[in-house]
Amino acid sequence: MKRLIKLYKMKQDPIGYSRSIGVKIGDRCRIYALTDSTFGSEPFLVSLGDHVTVTSDVKFITHDGGVWVFREQHPDIDVFGPIRVGNNVFIGVNSIIMPGVTIGDNCVIGAGAVVTRDIPSGSVAVGMPAKVIGTVEDYWAKVEKKATHIRSMNHDQKKEYLINTFMK
Repeated sequence: MKRLIKLYKMKQDPIGYSRSIGVKIGDRCRIYALTDSTFGSEPFLVSLGDHVTVTSDVKFITHDGGVWVFREQHPDIDVFGPIRVGNNVFIGVNSIIMPGVTIGDNCVIGAGAVVTRDIPSGSVAVGMPAKVIGTVEDYWAKVEKKATHIRSMNHDQKKEYLINTFMK
């Protein structure tokens, strides 16, 4: 029963649930498809600024599990690192953010990225390991040409527009 209640809370209020396990979260954030493993075993080492989107299957890894290979010689060894995400950041589907990483303000982390080092403010980073490929201004210049303004459409209007635009 406790598991069902936990899953319900995670689904109904992912921000509130994340805060309840110690994640520091700013204002106007979105967390999609929150799971037990999203914030790992040390969620209190993760902080998200204002206006951050964490998409589905993102993982925040706050420790280096590879030190297990040294446990016979050093039974009490562990390596931890906090993860800090700035303001106005989008983290794409299936991204992994590694221990000790800081992602600056105004960043886009592409889907599937493995972020192993700090990402400076104003950057777009993609790949495994993630590398900065440009600025958010560069990204906007590319996106603006293809952008569709559909927020004012209801679901049926949006569906009709997309089918007529892309499926004919």
